Amino acid sequence: MTRRLRLLTTWATWTLHRRVTALCVVVGLVLTGLAAGGAGVAAKNRDHLDILLNKTGPLRIEVQGLLNALVDQQTGVRGYAVSGVQADLASYRSGVEQEQNLIASMDALLDGHPNIRRQLHVVRDQAQRWRASVAVPAIEATGTSGPEAGQALLTGQRSLLFDQLRQSVDRLSEQILQLRNQVADDARQTGNALVVMLVIAAVVVLLAGTALLTSLNRLVIGPVTGLAEQVRAVARGDYERSIEVSGPPELARLARDIEAMRRKISADLAEVREARTRIEWVNSQLEKQAEELVRSNRDLEQFAYVASHDLQEPLRKVASFCQLLQRRYAGQLDERADQYIAFAVDGAQRMQRLINDLLAFSRIGRLTSGFTDVDLNRLMEEVASLTEAAQERADGELTWSELPVVRGEEALLTNLLVNLVSNSLKFRRPDVPAKVHVSARRLDGEWEITCQDNGIGIEPEFVDKIFVIFQRLHPKDAYPGTGIGLAIAKKIVEYHDGRIWAAPIDGEGTAVKFTLPTAEALADQPAPPELTELAELPEPAGSTDRPETAEPTDRPETAEPTDRPETAESAARTDPGGSAEPGEADDTDRKETPT
Repeated sequence: MTRRLRLLTTWATWTLHRRVTALCVVVGLVLTGLAAGGAGVAAKNRDHLDILLNKTGPLRIEVQGLLNALVDQQTGVRGYAVSGVQADLASYRSGVEQEQNLIASMDALLDGHPNIRRQLHVVRDQAQRWRASVAVPAIEATGTSGPEAGQALLTGQRSLLFDQLRQSVDRLSEQILQLRNQVADDARQTGNALVVMLVIAAVVVLLAGTALLTSLNRLVIGPVTGLAEQVRAVARGDYERSIEVSGPPELARLARDIEAMRRKISADLAEVREARTRIEWVNSQLEKQAEELVRSNRDLEQFAYVASHDLQEPLRKVASFCQLLQRRYAGQLDERADQYIAFAVDGAQRMQRLINDLLAFSRIGRLTSGFTDVDLNRLMEEVASLTEAAQERADGELTWSELPVVRGEEALLTNLLVNLVSNSLKFRRPDVPAKVHVSARRLDGEWEITCQDNGIGIEPEFVDKIFVIFQRLHPKDAYPGTGIGLAIAKKIVEYHDGRIWAAPIDGEGTAVKFTLPTAEALADQPAPPELTELAELPEPAGSTDRPETAEPTDRPETAEPTDRPETAESAARTDPGGSAEPGEADDTDRKETPT
């Protein structure tokens, strides 16, 4: 009794892991013994089945074939002895050949069965004696003395030799049949033994599973259910309820840890509430700042749009009347007056270009016709046509490699490429024909497009400055322009979720590179709306398309462009940089340090 109590006490102190391990070890040992015994029985059963299927079956078929081959030999010899025709010996010859093949095949299958092999050799020897004593002499006698002589050799005592041979073949067949029956009985016995062992293994597994489920229910499920109820009570807000400890040592440690966590949560709850209050206040401030930022951006866009329209009308008047002065009073005043008038006309025209460029810059992304598949090869043909005049003036050459199909707005991408190509043609080296090449390569999830030229190049410290709006590295009399072309290019690229940068080339020239996402990268992104105005701006009051002049008959011959393109495409296809000549960008914002 004392020993039993000691065992129960020891069992109660065992951890759940130790108990499950002990049960698994016992069951594993039993199953291992059953598996070892089953493996041995299965091996024997496999050997019996191998003999039954791969030996006795083919042997029974071949012994019947052997008998047929011997009968064919006898039939062939008798037929030849009767007719004396050599064709009748065909069955004899084929029977001899078949007999030899069958005996060789059966002999190879009889390893481990010496009694049957000896009987096979007896049949082989008797067949040879019959051919030597009866068949061959009869064939030779028929061939030399005629059929009567051959028939005489096939009767009498010699015919008994074939009967003895047939009896030997029957005994051989009977021995093979006995082997087959014996092997079949052995296979059934080993199969039954294997089934019994599998049943025993199933019973062991069932008993072990029952014991395991019972133990888990008493040692795990019950204590865990009780612990879960206590935890749910704490989760509902009863943070003062203590967690009771019960169950095996692992669950007891878990209960103590949960109790410690409950105390920590209760202590930290006040701090969490205070922190949440502070976070909510910060979030509200951030939301207000975000709303203010959106409102400020909208106001800035509207200001740029309206300001550019309101400035157009007085500038057109100034430019128109200055041109009238040039035409009407050219040569009538002194040289300095003509120079002053020329300065005024040039300043007004440059201010108009600056305003138009600023208006185009502010419109990028405001009006959109939606992204479509754009073939850059076809787009480059259009760019080559738009910059043809600039190529002729620069004695330049524009080439491009195979370019991809990308998702984007065709008008904006056209404007982008025209700006880059025109920029490369403008900043050429004196007395050197300009060469511009556009290429593309695929990187991780994006296309990298490169516009490379052999121009004057750019210093590394200025590669970032050239993309800033109205930044110029040269005086306007060296390279005309407004300094906004590359800023427009950067905004177009960023609108298409890309990046743009400039990279000086060792020796000479510059490579401007930008990236565009591939079609796969844009597959999961929502497409822009088909035609959405992000900001509906009112028409500036008082803006007109033509200047009011005192003398309508003396208006300048050159008509001024309208203030607002009707669509995003018309806005993007205006003079890329605001230059006075088609196809030449006005972004004079790169290349060398000004002297």
